[in-house]
Amino acid sequence: MKKSLIALAVLAASGASFAQSTVTAYGLLDIAFGVNKAADGVTATSTTSNNILVSGGVDGSRWGLQGSEDLGGGLKANFKLEQGFNLDSGSATAGQAFARYSYVGFSGGFGEVKLGKTGTAYDEATSGANAVFNSALSAEANTWKSNAVYNWNPANTVIYFTPTVSGFSGAVSYSLGENKTATVDAGSITAFNVTYTGGPIYAALAYQTEKANGSATSVNFTQVNATYDFGAAKLGAEFGKVTQDGTAPTNEFQFGVTVPVSTALAVSANYAQSKDDAFNGANEVKRSGFGLGVAYTLSKRTFVYGGYRGETNNQGGAGDLSTSLFAFGVHHTF
Repeated sequence: MKKSLIALAVLAASGASFAQSTVTAYGLLDIAFGVNKAADGVTATSTTSNNILVSGGVDGSRWGLQGSEDLGGGLKANFKLEQGFNLDSGSATAGQAFARYSYVGFSGGFGEVKLGKTGTAYDEATSGANAVFNSALSAEANTWKSNAVYNWNPANTVIYFTPTVSGFSGAVSYSLGENKTATVDAGSITAFNVTYTGGPIYAALAYQTEKANGSATSVNFTQVNATYDFGAAKLGAEFGKVTQDGTAPTNEFQFGVTVPVSTALAVSANYAQSKDDAFNGANEVKRSGFGLGVAYTLSKRTFVYGGYRGETNNQGGAGDLSTSLFAFGVHHTF
């Protein structure tokens, strides 16, 4: 009996030792030089112009570790640890060890589950149709209110991704506040998405609701986006809405086009608008902008880009605030 137990233990250890596993170190470096201008419509002489060197013109600079282990039968254990940093100064973002991602989970025929700090189901489906390479040069970057206020990667998150069936897939996530007391309800974030990818068509519906700690109200984000690839050009559109009890709803949209001039060169442009409706006697506030960008691929790991973004913020009778950004940069992965 003891020999049988020993043999089983050796066999189990042997099987574990031959399980295939991978761990990869990776990173992304993105920096841009540009000129940022702002003109205040209230005081016409109040105009500023700053030369800037900024990290993350297209994507935030980051480094990380990720890996997976084949557990057999199509089941895998996966993990990711990722930290963002500012390439222009070398400082870490958010003051956390892994401010972007830190999760472990499983994947297989059932889909995938992640547990830890990771993007919500809403965030997973909101950038697929944003033109001008989903960068700081996109008109959406400085006009959409929702981009600045929704929590894209809360802590204490559980997210589930379905398998893809006939082009359709989905995800749902829940983030725990973990601070409930006898008198205060804990906050939470709930999100889901449904996406379709088939041939030249991509479409997505995403929703997220955030309830602050101890709050009886919630902030809700909804977005529908789609693209159609004609080959000679890809057209995209996004429509979003932000609602919160006691405040005016915000309606947002973006239309864009990306043209692959050659295998290495792409040109993209878009127009975006975000509008806070009038509420309880307050004035309507509207933000609108235009973006234009060019990207040239130098290799599989490096491309350069440049462009212009300008927007106007109509401050509800308080005058317009106009801002613009002209920049060019380099994007490198390793």
